[in-house]
Amino acid sequence: MEVKNEIQQLKSFLEQRIVGQTDLVEKILVALLADGHLLVEGAPGLAKTRAIKELARGVEGDFHRIQFTPDLLPADLTGTDIFRPQTGTFEFQKGPIFHNLILADEINRAPAKVQSALLEAMAERQITVGGHSYPLPDIFMVMATQNPIEQEGTYPLPEAQLDRFLMHVLVDYPSADAELEILKLSRAESHHDATLNAPDAELTQEALFAARDQVLDIYMAEEVEQYIVQLVMATRTPEKFDEQLSRWIDFGGSPRATISLDRCARAKAWLEGSDFVTPDNVQSIAHEVLRHRVLLSYEAEAEGVTSDDVIERLIQVVPVA
Repeated sequence: MEVKNEIQQLKSFLEQRIVGQTDLVEKILVALLADGHLLVEGAPGLAKTRAIKELARGVEGDFHRIQFTPDLLPADLTGTDIFRPQTGTFEFQKGPIFHNLILADEINRAPAKVQSALLEAMAERQITVGGHSYPLPDIFMVMATQNPIEQEGTYPLPEAQLDRFLMHVLVDYPSADAELEILKLSRAESHHDATLNAPDAELTQEALFAARDQVLDIYMAEEVEQYIVQLVMATRTPEKFDEQLSRWIDFGGSPRATISLDRCARAKAWLEGSDFVTPDNVQSIAHEVLRHRVLLSYEAEAEGVTSDDVIERLIQVVPVA
């Protein structure tokens, strides 16, 4: 129970620091508990960068921001072998990827080679340079951001690489009330208000590992497991479930989608203080888990159908066991 309190304290701290984005805060915590990576998409100025920086302040570990640009090289991420003339040997110089929390800012601005280097690190939890493999830290989380407005000069992530992300979160503008709170917070920060500087206590790595173990141990009925599988199967063979879906979907989710739904639904239930996972937990996280894994047909795009429309339809037609 003590671990749960620590996570709730972290959540409260983040909600105070990231005003008007409670959904983003929740999804960040779900990703942290499910040991996955986040792709966050939203217009500039919506606290995407701030979110991961504040998380780094609340969690024991180090943080690094990498601004992705077209001239970035894979070695700028992973590190490289440096020749030491004194000893006549090469020594590996670690790159910024060897931090606990990584912000990959505007990931679609870097060329494919750099994206691949990052995504390999995300999947394998290690990088290879000069024939040697180097493990990444035990706590390793990437939050990549994309700007949906400006697409000129960008390198969109291929579907196979998008699949490496646990969730794809869309960030919207805050409400008028939240905007007022943001104004007050910004003013207080400009005055260097001491009460805003840090959380009461950092979430230790031991506490995070304990929380992850509790998330994995939470009870999930076989019927809920079946429901998760059927949701993903409906993206692969939509004609068996609904004629409209069969017109809209070109390719469905991989087994990673099933695993991600399971892990995220468990984390969501645990965060809410429940002892078991319900179909509601699965449905509440389905959009973030599936929206980057379901490829739409030309017909769907021509009709103006979005991935979220397809997922909404999935939830309607797949029966809860």
